[in-house]
Amino acid sequence: MPFSHHSHSGQFCAHAHSTLEDVVKAAVAKHMHTLALTEHMPREQQDLYPEEIDQGYSAKVLHDTFCKYYIEARRLQQAYMSHLKILIGMEVDWIRPSSRDFIEELLSRFQLELFIGSVHHVHCVPIDYSADLFRQARSISGGTNERLFEDYFDLQHEMLMALKPPIVGHFDLIRLKSDDPDTHFADMDGVKQRISRNLAFIAAYGGILELNSAALRKGLKEPYPSMEISKEFLDLGGSFTISDDSHGVDQIGCRYRELLDFAKEVGILQITYFEKGPSNRDVRFPSVITKSISISRLESHPFWA
Repeated sequence: MPFSHHSHSGQFCAHAHSTLEDVVKAAVAKHMHTLALTEHMPREQQDLYPEEIDQGYSAKVLHDTFCKYYIEARRLQQAYMSHLKILIGMEVDWIRPSSRDFIEELLSRFQLELFIGSVHHVHCVPIDYSADLFRQARSISGGTNERLFEDYFDLQHEMLMALKPPIVGHFDLIRLKSDDPDTHFADMDGVKQRISRNLAFIAAYGGILELNSAALRKGLKEPYPSMEISKEFLDLGGSFTISDDSHGVDQIGCRYRELLDFAKEVGILQITYFEKGPSNRDVRFPSVITKSISISRLESHPFWA
């Protein structure tokens, strides 16, 4: 019974492809148990990505697109309820302190069932879009990867404290466009301290860390988060879920066999997943329950054959 708690579609995300319904159909065809639809939240005009600017997007267009996404997601949830458990959420983009008000407004307006807390910007500059923009953010941080990593995890901590997201997205995304994306943080004392602080906070409030296979798809040796980070979170008693962070039908369940093998190597015995039911974890989402399944039982599903 595989699942993914992080997905996007080209219908509602400029850097993805496929319609949202085709994404759902692909999940059904692969015998997914649960698929969380988590399109990006709208952003302010100053935070548009280059491809959004090229396509003539504006902050209003992003907002209108998100409204259309919510309507379509509700339709698909009903249309495919006998084939797939669909949850409707969003991936938040924490950029600056004022992001909190915008996010809370969205949470109050739309009846979402979860959200992913993510950081894609440092110093208001995207850090996972291109190497050039990564270097720009690094320059603002003082010119070294270590300083930029520290700033990233400080911003993440700010997001965690403000939002306490049910799922924390691609915890160490900052690795992606760095000079050595497979780097380990053990020799960076300031970075390591910040990672430990953030992990302890997530474990304390009951947040769930996603094992995100997109890192493998993009050429990294380990998923997000890395082995050292995943082991530390496990030692804290933290819970994990799995996500493909798909951006189209060809990425549904992509590199999941490697993701499962990674989870076993970390020593993870249980994987947490969300589904509809009376809340047992987060009062903000009263219609969603979390459950867990053993790795051995998960692996017995035909999906992995």
